[in-house]
Amino acid sequence: MFTGLVEEVGILKQKKQFGNGLRLTIQAEKISPELTTGESVNINGACQTVIQTTKNSFTVETIEETLKKTTLGYLHTGERVNLERSLQANARLGGHFVLGHIDTRGEIIENIPLSASHELRIKIPDDFSKYIVRVGSIAVDGISLTLADVRESTFTVAIIPHTWKETNLSGKKVGDLVNLEFDILGKYVAKFLGIENESKLTEEWLKELGY
Repeated sequence: MFTGLVEEVGILKQKKQFGNGLRLTIQAEKISPELTTGESVNINGACQTVIQTTKNSFTVETIEETLKKTTLGYLHTGERVNLERSLQANARLGGHFVLGHIDTRGEIIENIPLSASHELRIKIPDDFSKYIVRVGSIAVDGISLTLADVRESTFTVAIIPHTWKETNLSGKKVGDLVNLEFDILGKYVAKFLGIENESKLTEEWLKELGY
């Protein structure tokens, strides 16, 4: 369990193939000394298990299922990644509940600098549009953000200067892919209402329920 509040931006130092998976070694001066083997760590939103640590780096093994759903396989040596250790039971929940289970990849289609912030518009696969609602929560590359605007299969998030500076978002450009985890509460609501296999809420569906 995580909060979507990035603790450190690390650097991918090594990427090695093992079978159809990858071993990723991340340089992280701040959190590495406190990580232990077997512990969970969030890398760009994806929960991974630490298999080795040094005083300034740690290594994880990323398997086929993770590579299929996330951007971890697209990372290149020297790239900056968002990092967060797992949530402690006595810690404040400053973001929202983030499981580290990536739902899909999104594509940045607009990067708009404003006078006091930045806006990113992100395109998602149609099947996931049912999970996005205006002012709802979403994790983008492991960052807890609020949906500022929703338009069918795209959404916009507003990035405050602190988040822009302290995460990897400042290096993102149009066309880049990002990991997305939709709010777990929204997914359970969709399941409860029986729309988990629908592309979106429709007028016809609501009429069938008597609305």
